[in-house]
Amino acid sequence: MEKKANNRGHVLVIPYPTQGHINPMLQFSKRLSSKGLKATFATTVFISETMKPELLNFDIDFDTISDGCDEGRFFEVRSIDDYLVRLQTVGSKTLTELIIKHKNSPRPIDCILYDAFLPWVLDVAQQFGIVGIAFFTQACAVNYIYYYARNGLLSLPISSSMMPIVIPGLPLLDLRDMPSFIYVVGSYPSYFELLLNQFSNIDKADFILINTSYKLEQEVVDSMSKVMSQPLLTIGPTIPSMYLDKRLENDKDYDLNLFKLDSTSTCWLTSKPPCSVVYASFGSLANLTSDQMKELARGLKQTGFHFLWVVRSSELSKVPHGFIEEMGDKALIVSWIPQTEVLANEAIGCFFTHCGWNSTIEALCLGIPMVAMPQWTDQTTDAKLVEDVWKVGVRVNVREDGIVSGDEIERCIRQVMEGEEGIEMKRNAMKWKELAVEAVCEGGSSDKNIDELVSKILARCK
Repeated sequence: MEKKANNRGHVLVIPYPTQGHINPMLQFSKRLSSKGLKATFATTVFISETMKPELLNFDIDFDTISDGCDEGRFFEVRSIDDYLVRLQTVGSKTLTELIIKHKNSPRPIDCILYDAFLPWVLDVAQQFGIVGIAFFTQACAVNYIYYYARNGLLSLPISSSMMPIVIPGLPLLDLRDMPSFIYVVGSYPSYFELLLNQFSNIDKADFILINTSYKLEQEVVDSMSKVMSQPLLTIGPTIPSMYLDKRLENDKDYDLNLFKLDSTSTCWLTSKPPCSVVYASFGSLANLTSDQMKELARGLKQTGFHFLWVVRSSELSKVPHGFIEEMGDKALIVSWIPQTEVLANEAIGCFFTHCGWNSTIEALCLGIPMVAMPQWTDQTTDAKLVEDVWKVGVRVNVREDGIVSGDEIERCIRQVMEGEEGIEMKRNAMKWKELAVEAVCEGGSSDKNIDELVSKILARCK
């Protein structure tokens, strides 16, 4: 049940402007609202004009800052470097204006919850003497690897003589288990710098939150806590309450979507037997080659299982000609769907995924085993955890030309969907589902951490 907001305790929430960062931070804002805080969720001007939610059950308002690209987002800039410079420069200025606007209102900003991708937000908060709360959207394991790299504890580039890679709290890691910016030297240097800079001023943050649950990453959370100037508070999983503790009324969806949802999947799934469908999706950013799409189509077809495949409209031309018609009712290809709703459907037996952190968490929370085909950034490390730590899936092998063959795709799907090994993966997935619910239920590890955070915020507001 939601509580009436206090006269104080106004949190301004600033996410990095992509779907994968907006979702968990908005879900956490709902949690804060349910605990009695007032939240203002500030997206960029461009995103705010794309998504206009109405959260009638939560004390959450929406406002904007500018990233300097109000009309066309990334299309207005020449490079990611240019965008990140604009985001910081114009973002700092408009954030300052937003704070001043609220300062002269009945509900001034008491603290700022900011995406750790945006450390400059903390600098602005401190100029006004406002509490700054860092929110790490990725797995704790991934964050700790970046911490090691940032602080010179991990020598880069990594050579073969350094194998296996040893980091306290993590399993032994091979090069392919590291985030892509580390194992592919020189790839996307601007993004890599962005990730390392999460720690540039982290010692000045008043609180540090991690989008995970304690038992899911206990060893690495404990290890990372020892090197931080403040305790790490695990506050996840940050998926809609309907799929976890059901304590937040009408919290069934993420509410902010950059893509138009296709609802046809729900009807199609209801006609399929339990655990009979392979669900394939590669997130909001993946850009598979035409050759890879051809192999993926072949592999899915060869399994003989029903499959639901999400292909963004910008990627649809890469699906082999005539494939959709050929598969008939055996397959459904859609542009974008409510993923948690699909994963919660009893027809789903396996999730063929890029292993983005949000997708990984959703599968764990809903007890769905996975086939991992990571593409870049944190996904390779998440895939390592899925296969070797949580033992809820299998990771595909990639050929020397960078392509995963249709035969390999078929092999991995069968490994998850059939036989004793598949049964064990499903059993493990259900165990992690139970622990996820436990974490956010009253008295669970994440629930206690959120209560502690709210209590300290309110204490500072007096």
